Amino acid sequence: MAGEWIAQGCRPGVVLRVLEINRSTYYYCKRETATDVSNARGGRGFPGFSLRTDGSMVSDEQIKEWICEMIAGDGFAYGYLKLTWCLRRQYALVINKKKVYRLCKQMCVLRPQRTLKRRHPRRLSTNREVTAPNQLWETDVKYGYVPGERRFFFIMSLLDVYDRATIHNHIGLTATAEDAVTMLWQALWKRHLLESDSKPVIRSDNGPQFIAGAFETWCLEHGVEHERIPCKTPNKNAHIEAFHRILEDECLSLNEFQTFRQAYSELAAFMEYYNERRIHSAIHYMTPNELHRAYESNGARVPPIRV
Repeated sequence: MAGEWIAQGCRPGVVLRVLEINRSTYYYCKRETATDVSNARGGRGFPGFSLRTDGSMVSDEQIKEWICEMIAGDGFAYGYLKLTWCLRRQYALVINKKKVYRLCKQMCVLRPQRTLKRRHPRRLSTNREVTAPNQLWETDVKYGYVPGERRFFFIMSLLDVYDRATIHNHIGLTATAEDAVTMLWQALWKRHLLESDSKPVIRSDNGPQFIAGAFETWCLEHGVEHERIPCKTPNKNAHIEAFHRILEDECLSLNEFQTFRQAYSELAAFMEYYNERRIHSAIHYMTPNELHRAYESNGARVPPIRV
């Protein structure tokens, strides 16, 4: 009844209010009973033609024939995007890639999508119990700013989860995969682990430095296991995040660097202070290097760390 009154020119809102029918209910039933498939989903239906640049109309059936001719000829290796450009160039059609995709799908002539093969499969971080140094190292990148030169710089650090020591840092105007490789190499050299069979697990986030092929290849060639935390889970990299917070509160926020040289000098001094003189409550109020030396000399331990 409502549909008949509306068809006779009555306002839909008035009719539905008199009959006490919700607007959503009426339009839902109207959509379900629609015979045109394109209109059943709501919105404007497909027109069934396209225009040329001169304003003339070309039917979809003609466009399908042209697509088949292209695929049978020089465009046998083209996907829908290149076919769109060919239709524009050869037939002066005003047509977008979405419509060409739809027509190709109707004719079942879409080329299969390429499958990207990862050379290095992603290894997600697992729950671990750290009971000694050099079992798990965390790495991350932090930004700094030099107001005097109006430029940012990068601080990339490697931290031992057990003794909280920052083994090595990269401070520079870039933070590439090659910089990460150099930092890791120097850290292994400092801990005398370059030739060791048991190397620490490196845990990082999904930054471009750590997902790059250069970094993954180096880890694979040197027997270093690299694992990455899932997206949006910084708690899985909590120790290096906590160190960067300390770095921000006790160094970066207290200095207004005028030159990059000054920033590098201040950061190098802070790294030495953090490792050698700053006590840490989580490791029995010892300094990171003090705990590391005590562990090597007499086996001093702290409770296992679960990450």
